[in-house]
Amino acid sequence: MTFRLLSAVSVLPELCLLAFGWKRRAIAFAAGLLAALSMAPVNFWPILALSLPMLVWLLDGAMHLSKSQEKTPFRTGFAIGWWFGFGFFLASLWWIGAAFLVDGDRFAWMIPLAIAGMVGGLALFPALFVAIAARFWNESSARIVWLALCLSAGEFVRGHVLTGFPWNAIGYAVGNNLYLLQSASIFGLYGVNLLVLIIFASPAVLIDSKRNPGRRIVLGGGLAALLAMAAFGWINVHLAPEPELRETDLRIIQPAIPQNQKWLPENRDWIFERYLSMSADALGGKARVGAERLEIWPESSLPFLLQQEPEAFVSIANALNGHRNLALGAIRRVDEGGETAFFNSVYLLNGDGIIQDAYDKVHLVPFGEYLPFEDWLTELGLRRLVDAPGAFKPGHRQKLLTLPSGISFLPLICYEAIFPELSFVEGAQPDFLLNVTNDAWFGNTPGPYQHLVQARMRAVEQGMPLVRAANTGISALIDAKGRILQKTSFNEKAILDNPLPGRSGATVFATYGNAATICLHLLLLLFWLTRTYNLRLSQ
Repeated sequence: MTFRLLSAVSVLPELCLLAFGWKRRAIAFAAGLLAALSMAPVNFWPILALSLPMLVWLLDGAMHLSKSQEKTPFRTGFAIGWWFGFGFFLASLWWIGAAFLVDGDRFAWMIPLAIAGMVGGLALFPALFVAIAARFWNESSARIVWLALCLSAGEFVRGHVLTGFPWNAIGYAVGNNLYLLQSASIFGLYGVNLLVLIIFASPAVLIDSKRNPGRRIVLGGGLAALLAMAAFGWINVHLAPEPELRETDLRIIQPAIPQNQKWLPENRDWIFERYLSMSADALGGKARVGAERLEIWPESSLPFLLQQEPEAFVSIANALNGHRNLALGAIRRVDEGGETAFFNSVYLLNGDGIIQDAYDKVHLVPFGEYLPFEDWLTELGLRRLVDAPGAFKPGHRQKLLTLPSGISFLPLICYEAIFPELSFVEGAQPDFLLNVTNDAWFGNTPGPYQHLVQARMRAVEQGMPLVRAANTGISALIDAKGRILQKTSFNEKAILDNPLPGRSGATVFATYGNAATICLHLLLLLFWLTRTYNLRLSQ
């Protein structure tokens, strides 16, 4: 069996190099499917050492033919990149369709349109940047660096264009490996993207001529980068000072309420009572009697508008028993100037059930919390997925919420946690990140597992703990080094009690942002330009 597998791998470069027409597109699609195995919940990141070289070899073969009988390099590269991206996003994001089954009578018909539209649209990003790579392709081994630079740029653009959607950026392939993950503290997500692309595309040069001096540089450089990431990660985890625990205890509540039951009027009482009873339960886990306490309820936890239910504040105060604070996700209504606005918010209440502060979600989910081009799309029969009295509006700015002790936290609601740039506030140093979410929309699919991996990288980037409360999905407590101290299972009614971990020292990424990543890109771009110039001189 092993011999057959090795034989198949040995002929793979030839298959890619000689592929033409539909066979080339099929191989690109298959390479994208394989690359998706690197994402959660499979987390088999070594597969990239096969799928990314396949992409390189497809370009090698196509660019050789394009000199005589093919279409332009740009168009050929675009097709290869699109089919690779289509395979990758289809295999890693198919679960998006589960959200349309929560209210299947209204939205099930949209599943094929939503999946095909999203996957096909996202595939345009690798298509465009593989096309740019193809336009300047050459036979130097440094072409690996050039492709990695282009795809890395594509991931950055995908994370920012049209409000951005960096879900399953290629760097998250190592997001579940504690040691490789530590490089995010220096480079952040977009630098880790580039490192992953360089490392796992570098085996493609094994088919290059042994007389090519760049072959050893690229292959050795890729291996050295992998070893350096692992070594740095081990040192950071095991030798760096351990942050001290803070004088605050947390209770994370995961009520596991099915999404299709949550907003039924007849269920509001038992849902509210479940939260109250879980908050009032006796202390458990490592919680310390007498320490400041913070209870955490997940995103949109209450099936009603809190401001319109005065008796709810009394019930919450009784559950908090006068000395526990509560952070809860809820829909917030604001009436100003004769207009009504609704926000997806996090409230902070004290032990007497009095609202101390609130944060309104800044980065809303397109098609979920609001409908882009609403007038036009509504005429086509499209609707936003989230039921609310009205369309959500984004908050004005990010802000910290502060407990009576002075401990502060930065709320990240739902998929705000996948954006590195939303995990800090200029000039502020919160003690932890708070991610409240409702992953029940996606059922027991890869979605909640991918969401956890991406939120985990924010903790490492910023060097601070991340507290995650999900209605159902995976609630977790993650320390400043990315270690998961506690977590729930999917669809489990659970309580997590634990002291709040401390911050680590300020990370390079938290201090300087993407400066290290920009320097890395410029250094590798200079390397590619130098090798390309030398190649032209030799010809």
